Amino acid sequence: MKNKFKIYLKPCSFVGKDQGISLEKRNMAKRLCGTENFFTKIQVITREESSEIKFIPIKEFEKDFLINKEVKLSYSKLLSERKVFFNDKNLMKKKDFLIFGILNVTPDSFSDGGQYLDSKTAIEKAQQMFHDGAAFIDVGGESTRPGARKISSNDELLRILPIIQGLSLKNIPISLDSRNYTTMEMSSYFQIAVFNDVSALKNNKNKISLIKNSGSMTILMHMPGTPKTMMKRNKYRNVVLDVYDYLAKRIDYCEKLGLSRDKIIIDPGIGFGKDTLQNIELLKHISVFHSLGCPIMLGISRKSLISKFGKSLAPKERLPGSIAIQLKALSEGIQIFRVHDVKETIQAFTAWKSTY
Repeated sequence: MKNKFKIYLKPCSFVGKDQGISLEKRNMAKRLCGTENFFTKIQVITREESSEIKFIPIKEFEKDFLINKEVKLSYSKLLSERKVFFNDKNLMKKKDFLIFGILNVTPDSFSDGGQYLDSKTAIEKAQQMFHDGAAFIDVGGESTRPGARKISSNDELLRILPIIQGLSLKNIPISLDSRNYTTMEMSSYFQIAVFNDVSALKNNKNKISLIKNSGSMTILMHMPGTPKTMMKRNKYRNVVLDVYDYLAKRIDYCEKLGLSRDKIIIDPGIGFGKDTLQNIELLKHISVFHSLGCPIMLGISRKSLISKFGKSLAPKERLPGSIAIQLKALSEGIQIFRVHDVKETIQAFTAWKSTY
């Protein structure tokens, strides 16, 4: 099938739990990713605008479209259970969502640069986020903000090793935010649960072997180029479908090298090589990524996009906008969120879930 005729499936028309269970009995709703998020319609999308079909009811879709093997496979991925492992246990069995608490031990990150350079302060912050409900602490020693320069692994390791050693001793689950193989390799001695790579495991095949042998999970993020060049490479035919195809290729590549799909989380990379309109387009259509069959992470916390909806808001003033967008994503089945404000986000999510 040529790429222009490729079919993309976007679950939509989401309903609450009670209504979803009722409609499910009449095959008028389906559970997204095996959860209590129910959708009642499918949007079938191709790259030809004239052939885009909107809002097909579940019964009609299953009758008319599942004769296509590729569509049937994508549909099965929409329905399959998602898994996020820690100590061989699937955390998604008991949780509706997972929070990754951001801990940047860098001098130049856009929001909290310079605040946690001291290892004692950093570990205290991590403990607080874990106490507040973060499932993982996402530790980063290199800024990947737009325009950031790459630093050496030695510098990165000097920043992060005392932190991940301290968290490992306290049995706090660690996500390592790094794109450097040497950093990943040296850190792997300290029980890294998740390797979060903004380069989607590019530039070194050994990354995949390392993750596979460690039993850890990985996050594959979309970013065109590098942090230094990405904002000059944000040219897309269709930003949603281009990001989708990129992630699909990276997943396939990892699988061919022996890393199973259930060890992969995907991240569309909001703000990484996308302008305001491109970011908004991705957020509008984020549920299309469910048909890749992996848990989806959303990283929107305090990003500059939020300042477009206020008066030049400083990063720490962007919490309301961050939560608003995250709630929209939560309503469409996104299960993993990378945030600065753990306590506030969990409070908002829990309150929203109780009334949905």
